[in-house]
Amino acid sequence: MRHNKIHPYLYIIFTFVSVIVIGTIFLLMPFAYTDEYRNSVSGGDYFSNALFMASSAVCVTGLSVMPNGLCADMTIFGKAVMVVLMEIGGLSIITIAVFFFTIIGAKIGISNRYLLRESLNQNSVKGIINLVKSIVLLSLVVQCVGIVINWYPIYEYTIYLGDGKGDLIKALLMSIFHAAASFNNAGFDVFSPDNMAVFSSSQYMNYGLSYASMLTINLSTMFMIVIGGIGVVVLKDMFSKGFKWKYFTLHTKITIITTTLLIIIGACLLKLTCNQMTWLESFFTSITCRTAGFQTFRIADLPPASSLICAVLMIIGASPCSCGGGIKTTTFAIIIMAIFHYATGKKTRAFNRSVSDAQIFKAFVLVNIAVIICVAITGIVLTIQPGFDVGDTAFEVISAFSTTGLSRGITTSLFIPNKIILSFLMLFGRLGPLTVIGVVNKNWMSSSKEAIQYVEESVIIGWKRVLS
Repeated sequence: MRHNKIHPYLYIIFTFVSVIVIGTIFLLMPFAYTDEYRNSVSGGDYFSNALFMASSAVCVTGLSVMPNGLCADMTIFGKAVMVVLMEIGGLSIITIAVFFFTIIGAKIGISNRYLLRESLNQNSVKGIINLVKSIVLLSLVVQCVGIVINWYPIYEYTIYLGDGKGDLIKALLMSIFHAAASFNNAGFDVFSPDNMAVFSSSQYMNYGLSYASMLTINLSTMFMIVIGGIGVVVLKDMFSKGFKWKYFTLHTKITIITTTLLIIIGACLLKLTCNQMTWLESFFTSITCRTAGFQTFRIADLPPASSLICAVLMIIGASPCSCGGGIKTTTFAIIIMAIFHYATGKKTRAFNRSVSDAQIFKAFVLVNIAVIICVAITGIVLTIQPGFDVGDTAFEVISAFSTTGLSRGITTSLFIPNKIILSFLMLFGRLGPLTVIGVVNKNWMSSSKEAIQYVEESVIIGWKRVLS
């Protein structure tokens, strides 16, 4: 009798859905919010907001439907729940569970290693437990460094709030939240409804506070976003190879180059299309668009050309095996290389290594799914709320799919059906399109070809002029 094993992708989907459900239950607790918030929302919005915020936190997105901002509408309990959900979402419950099992000396079986392999998008179970340890330890170290660095700048903020009286404990709690949101590429903030951009306005400059120009907190936030979004596989490869470029794997080289170019080119294009931005704001925005969601320059104030640049950066996203979303930097790089080499009639290659046709096919499939999903959901959201601007809606949908969290200001105006739709879209984007559609693959346990082979026949693709 044949025993049908459960597809590992189903386990991965189930864990994320379970955490979202549990998070929603906790965020439905009345003591998770301030009295002002509870008195201002209806029962339907109360539930849909809790579901949306739990989904946004677990999927490390950063979109918020809190009318006055998470900082004003949530209590310490609510913010603590959000931190836990961000940590679980960034690392995944599977990774965290295996890490604790290794600490207590429990044996990790081959089935669990295989599940880890799929969850972390690896090609082999070899060294998978060491990779898990590296992921968790790196997360703790980077966030602790961020907490220490940001503590004093945030303490200055509490001095302003307290009319000259600072609060070290409050500054520490805010720094912990900010570090979790930064490293996990979540983008939630506890500063103001306008995120970090509020301190660029003149009324706050009188207090000597401007996070838009404060170098310390900008650099530390950008550092945590990049580290969280570049992928532990790359960082581990760099450390193990002694930072010697020639020994890096092809994946590491492509990831580093693509990430660097996207940051630099993105910043230059943003500065070129929006003169109001400083260079610091341009680089910060270029980095945060790659699935982080913070803003030191209000995204709603960007001109159309700059918004388009941000949308492209969002959909490209971070790197594989990271806290970020999007189609991933390596996918984008492979597509660009494939187009270039196809135009020159050569096989796709980089650094004297060839890229398999299967990888190229997977990259193009992923991009096509992303485009189709974003266009379809944009149409659905506009059908439900036709009063929305097409550009703002498309931006919101791309932000949700890529788990970025940036918005042009329509998130708090979403109707309940659209909140639920975008919640599912955030989950879809966090899991990855290939993970979701991979559930229907009945041959996941075997790499063998299909039993029935069909005769190939050419199909005319595209159009080109035939010279006579």
